[in-house]
Amino acid sequence: MQLLPKPLQKLIAELSKLPSVGSKSAMRLAFHLINNEENASLLSSAITEAKGNINKCNKCFFITEDELCSICSDNSREENLLCIVEKPADLIAIERAGVFKGRYHVLYGLWAPLRGTSLDGMHLDELIKRITQDSITEVIIATGSSVEGDATALYLARYLSENGIKATRLAQGLPKGGDLEYLDDLTLSRAMDGRVSIE
Repeated sequence: MQLLPKPLQKLIAELSKLPSVGSKSAMRLAFHLINNEENASLLSSAITEAKGNINKCNKCFFITEDELCSICSDNSREENLLCIVEKPADLIAIERAGVFKGRYHVLYGLWAPLRGTSLDGMHLDELIKRITQDSITEVIIATGSSVEGDATALYLARYLSENGIKATRLAQGLPKGGDLEYLDDLTLSRAMDGRVSIE
């Protein structure tokens, strides 16, 4: 026998799909939302507005309301330095640490051939075009230190090397299997300062 009405079950199921939200947390959130009409309405409105107005930057694929994100439209950034990250949260983590003043390229995934994840959606053609147009002298590959992050970094380093572009990677010492978005600022700062060439 199901104790909860179907709409509430559906809400709990959808909330539990969010990162870091288990079934118990999803249930607490669902009960909070249905018992607080104003919060539920504001959340619904915020989700709709974000979904309708947020796009990917035409140049680096970070999130923006405009054609170019705030970083790509900032003329004070170093034009010849490019940092490749897996996801927007990684870019935000690096920016929060305040150790990088160049440009970015967001991959939106990692190469995981054993799980059927290809490189197709990573905008590699756009990456090479940017490197050529913007006279990039160094590309920092800032993927995490997971198996997929390592595989992606090695592939990108080879790909860039074949096109005559210097590639470096954040210094190791990042926790194995860790995501950049969860690192503290000091660890990330040291990793950025101690980056090494990928052979």
